[in-house]
Amino acid sequence: MGLFAFLPFLIIILFASIKQVNQYQRGVKFTLGKYTETVQPGLCLILPIIQTLTKVDVRTKVIDVPDQEAITKDNIPAKINAVIYYKVIDSAKALIQVENFYYATSLLAQTTMRNVVGEFTLEDLLKNRDDVAAKIQAIVDKATDPWGIQVDSVELKDIVLPEDLKRTMAKEAESQRERKALVIKSEGEVESAANMVKAAAMLGSTPGALHLRTLQSINDLSSDASNTTIWMIPVEVLRALEGLAEKLKK
Repeated sequence: MGLFAFLPFLIIILFASIKQVNQYQRGVKFTLGKYTETVQPGLCLILPIIQTLTKVDVRTKVIDVPDQEAITKDNIPAKINAVIYYKVIDSAKALIQVENFYYATSLLAQTTMRNVVGEFTLEDLLKNRDDVAAKIQAIVDKATDPWGIQVDSVELKDIVLPEDLKRTMAKEAESQRERKALVIKSEGEVESAANMVKAAAMLGSTPGALHLRTLQSINDLSSDASNTTIWMIPVEVLRALEGLAEKLKK
């Protein structure tokens, strides 16, 4: 009669001792306060009072690192934010070695990001974001390895510069574009002058070529009735007329 009285109580204890660990979780079992084993997904039996089970999520997590004030190697202030993807690969270490692995990883990423940015100039930081992110990932991953955490990737979202620096960079870029345009224009003028020299040499070396070119220019001008035609007489003709006038005077 006494056994039947305790039967409902035993059934309640039995159901309370059965724990379920989901596929995306790992269970860390403690017996009398000491780590016993890591429980895989499924059902497990936990002895009341003697044993406890803590579940750890092993899915990939995202840390949105807030804006960090950093000074580049060339002493330029910049605000940088990033995203870190990580996951727990050892549930027991993540629970035992650090109090709050999520918060600890976030703070470590913020400090590391400021330190790494200080090793790059602003130009390198803007051009080589992937290299900066890879270095941050390597440092954070090495530091969190004793915690049983693996950092999969680090992505720099944005690099915010002071407004006065943006204006200065815009002026510098505009000056570079103007300089490039002037260089291209001057190179075109040099090529044009070289071609004109070649054309003049060719016309001068061929008898009658200059006269034909003159007639062609007159023809082009006379194609439009609104144009005024200017007759160009070679210097040689004028000299011949001067000589003829002197002979007539004699």
